[in-house]
Amino acid sequence: MPPPQKQTSHSTLNTPLPNPSLQVTADHDLKQVDSPVREPGPGEVLLHIKATGICGSDVHFWKRGKIGSLEFKGDCIIGHEAAGVVLKCGPGVTNLKPGDRISLEPGVPCIHHSPPRTSQPCHLCTSGQYNLCQSVAFSGVYPHPGSLQRYLTHPSQYCHLLPPSLSYAEGALIEPLSVVLHGIRQAGSLSLGSPVLICGAGPIGLIALACARASGAWPIAITDVEESRLSFARTFVPGCLTYRIGQETDEGPKEAPEASARGIRRLFGLPEAKEQQQEEEEEEEDGELVVNDDYKAPAKVLECTGVESSIATAGYVARRGGMVMVIGVGKEKMNNLPFMHMSLAEFINRYRDTWPAGLSLLSSGILDLKPLISHTFPLEAAKQALEFSADLKNGPIKVQVVDEADDEAAWWKRHGSDGGVRLGPVGMENPRERSKGHANATPEMGRECGM
Repeated sequence: MPPPQKQTSHSTLNTPLPNPSLQVTADHDLKQVDSPVREPGPGEVLLHIKATGICGSDVHFWKRGKIGSLEFKGDCIIGHEAAGVVLKCGPGVTNLKPGDRISLEPGVPCIHHSPPRTSQPCHLCTSGQYNLCQSVAFSGVYPHPGSLQRYLTHPSQYCHLLPPSLSYAEGALIEPLSVVLHGIRQAGSLSLGSPVLICGAGPIGLIALACARASGAWPIAITDVEESRLSFARTFVPGCLTYRIGQETDEGPKEAPEASARGIRRLFGLPEAKEQQQEEEEEEEDGELVVNDDYKAPAKVLECTGVESSIATAGYVARRGGMVMVIGVGKEKMNNLPFMHMSLAEFINRYRDTWPAGLSLLSSGILDLKPLISHTFPLEAAKQALEFSADLKNGPIKVQVVDEADDEAAWWKRHGSDGGVRLGPVGMENPRERSKGHANATPEMGRECGM
């Protein structure tokens, strides 16, 4: 028998409603069970989770049991893209009160681990680089319970107030948005009128596409292996350029990274190498100034798949002196990257200090990510939601699990407080679709979250 999910010495609570949760087991199975609810300790709050997005990493943990060094060694509740409402505050909490609506930052570094503390915070936490902490407790990664449950206890420092104009569904999009914002910051931001390439039209890539458009970068191209996702991208950001990467087979990719790169560079108006050499020779014969068209190539490439062949393609596409920012990596070691073509590549898998910016971008209307939410499932059907999201034939963009159970009145009647706050909507004002379908598949998914 696999070991159970790690338990703490904290006491548990009786709640008005049961606490259904979705767990991934060590033997790659899914089970939906009622889980105990932990009393919030010092600096913690008890949350009613209202919306959780399904991430590719959730599917990967289910199908593969691990991502890099992160391995499920026992049963664990998954989910980390979440928003909810505060039900109860533990001792010492001053930044939140019952009734506050929040977006959850899932990664808790060692400097804010729950007491009792057994060691001093690491130098990365004390220097402000908490995203690099090696002892981070990340919700939904074994042994730390995630947000695919009704009730979750979490440090208040990593619960960010939702503006009144944002729904819980939008609050749950701040986590994937944070992944992109941190990558763009690390890349040195995007420039007005400067070409940009985005590799991958999954949720992270599509958010990157929206951010690039909002920044004024142009032209913008995006790649993917699925035509349906590219079609969505053209609707989501009109005018963007799209390129479909050749599907891979058991014998290897149909289209080598160099060939894909040539096709992508043509989108930006760059000729083939032989064509460019011939044009330069003709210009030299005519005594004309030779113009280097490499400037038309993207100075910034945001690689959002974590797939080795796509990273290699990105390296061949970027202009000389440009930057390839790899946002999330699917495996620990990669042996076929063209580093001679890559002037700088930075690999990131966590973020820091991004929630305020993300909330501001959504509440101001600069970014509208609601169209990405393609399907919603009730909490009781979380297992079907994960199965549905795993099959790309279903056309999922961002699948969310929502809990519309209204237990706040019963909770506050029992505990003598309503927080004085009127709760907002669970989901979007006009959800595109509420689906209860499901399917089974095993897509190869890289890590596209902040863990």
